[in-house]
Amino acid sequence: MEHVNNESNQSDDRGHVDDLVTRVRSVRNGEVTTRDRLEEMLSRIDEVNPTLNAFHEVLGEDARRHADSIDARLAAGDDPGPLAGAIVAVKDNLCTTEGRTTCSSRMLEHYRSPFEATAVERLRKAGATIIGKTNLDEFAMGSSSENCAWGPVRNPHGVDRVPGGSSGGSAAAVAAGCADVALGSDTGGSIRQPAAFCGCVGLKPTYGRISRYGLVAFGSSLDQIGPISRSVRDASLLYEVMAGVDPHDATTSELQVESPHSDGPLDLRGVRVGIPREHVTDENHPGVTRSFEETRDTLRSAGASIVDVDLPLTHHGISTYYVIAPAEASSNLARYDGIRYGHRAEARPGEGLEELYARTRGEGFGPEVRRRIMLGTYVLSAGYYDAYYTRALKVRRLIKQEFDGVFAQCDVLIGPTTPSPAFRLDADLDPVSMYLNDVYTVNANIAGIPAMSIPSGHVEDDGDSLPVGLHLQAPAFAESLLLRTASAIEATRSKA
Repeated sequence: MEHVNNESNQSDDRGHVDDLVTRVRSVRNGEVTTRDRLEEMLSRIDEVNPTLNAFHEVLGEDARRHADSIDARLAAGDDPGPLAGAIVAVKDNLCTTEGRTTCSSRMLEHYRSPFEATAVERLRKAGATIIGKTNLDEFAMGSSSENCAWGPVRNPHGVDRVPGGSSGGSAAAVAAGCADVALGSDTGGSIRQPAAFCGCVGLKPTYGRISRYGLVAFGSSLDQIGPISRSVRDASLLYEVMAGVDPHDATTSELQVESPHSDGPLDLRGVRVGIPREHVTDENHPGVTRSFEETRDTLRSAGASIVDVDLPLTHHGISTYYVIAPAEASSNLARYDGIRYGHRAEARPGEGLEELYARTRGEGFGPEVRRRIMLGTYVLSAGYYDAYYTRALKVRRLIKQEFDGVFAQCDVLIGPTTPSPAFRLDADLDPVSMYLNDVYTVNANIAGIPAMSIPSGHVEDDGDSLPVGLHLQAPAFAESLLLRTASAIEATRSKA
């Protein structure tokens, strides 16, 4: 199996990492400039992106101008912010004023946003340099990053394997050393699943914790923006910068954002760790099971209290999600008619407006997006609304209540992020089999709680060594607890 060698990524499965804090400090201390770090990563992109296809657009000149401005401010004694010197990649469904925002779709192939996503804007104000826009499943609809208008993304750990989706380009970019950190979006696991497949850390915050303003909507009640990184501390740093109320997004919470590491390291001896029985089954890949059992035993040895819990609605999450998410997508994507912006089919003599709309959307949207629009339109149609959509909303409430009950018994939940390691490109999975890759991740979005994936070692699959992830979940707005627990587990693994 061919893989992309990454000498610049000084990390391993046990958590040893040259983290972002160290790299930013080296810029502040004058050991290296932001421009030098940027040029190194631009060279890295030139080297590996023709194979990985992680980036849809590289913002070389814009990034150079920004890096030079950061270095000039540092030289003048100014403080450009906590992320000065950091090089960040951005998933191409987040609006930026530099470059295009295409959602990896022909529908938006040439679209340039007149405004910037709040999350991106806050990173820039904190001193981060945006290096480029990363590939994704079209309109964030997919679990493999194969549904891209400009070809599939490949996994740096095995270029014949998928990187996961839909934030596969962001995860591949970080894993290959093309960026310090990257932004992704997560509607049902789209940050955490690719993070697991690529050996990265991926955080989905509580719904409402990070502004969705400037994120091209897929499922508006499910979408969240979050970081993909090489360490928990890196993810924590980006989370602190992006989190908080935003007047542009009425769904953001006014609850105070707690600093995840202000109280120092977490003592695992005081943590009740819940393990859902439904997440540890014979249906998982044997290597995934072994990796999880090793982590569980390590936590027990570190003094954590292990509590077996039940989440019986786990396997109802996929069906619930694939009613709610396509219904919202059908509504959100109705605006792409080729009239105001986006792709428009060539008009034919005597053709009516409805025919032009139909051809425009047929040409602009790929097969997976069309499938979900049709599914969403169906469940919202007269005669089926109550049978599908209303019932799914009722199950959603029950799933949230189920998590509330479980968190009365434990502080955090852990389990495998995915049932298997990364599968092969062109595996020709049917849609339902593809959707089941998110069986352990979708319910966190349905319930609106924070969740993350951290590296949990490598497993053997068909002779290949591939990374897998440990999935952590916590009560709503308990990101501080979630990140501190993940950091403690990361540190415990580094000592193992």
